[in-house]
Amino acid sequence: MHSHLILASASPRRTALLHQMNVAHTICPADIDETPKPGEKPDDLVARLASEKAQAVMKKLEKQQALQDNTVVLASDTLIAFNGESLGKPVDKADAIRILSMLSGQTHQVLTSISALSQLKHVTRTVVTAVTFASLTKQQIIDYWETGEPADKAGSYAIQGIGGEFVVSINGSSSSVVGLPLYETRQLLNEFGVVK
Repeated sequence: MHSHLILASASPRRTALLHQMNVAHTICPADIDETPKPGEKPDDLVARLASEKAQAVMKKLEKQQALQDNTVVLASDTLIAFNGESLGKPVDKADAIRILSMLSGQTHQVLTSISALSQLKHVTRTVVTAVTFASLTKQQIIDYWETGEPADKAGSYAIQGIGGEFVVSINGSSSSVVGLPLYETRQLLNEFGVVK
């Protein structure tokens, strides 16, 4: 019996990556509080959020009595870490300028955690990719903000969009930077019987 996969995300990028892997799934976004705990390290935060998203969707399915024995929930969370600090979505234009100025000419880490949950087990893994940015002028940053792209992106940029122009190099999983590490996701889903 094949497992029934639920993606705990409304992200069109994550859905597109699962389609690219030829993995059938249903979408059921998770709604959780993503506020970091005091002193929480980026790797702990990203793993906790992915795990909590999977649990929230599993609870929602139980409440709706829509849970099947073969249901597997896949959740994911991505954040940017720089000098040990988590960089989430910018609050406003000034915050985006601050974040992108900090990343300019530097190497930062993109952390993506994937979390799979069934009624029998729960596994969470984190993939770390190093991304090096070109040096950016303040005008380039302002022009980029004006495109509207950075507003809802962790670290104020989208690598698969206009923000990709700022990336000099990637060391690690490029799909992880977009939001779902393809290799590690296939391995994880394989463990849960979703893919062969």
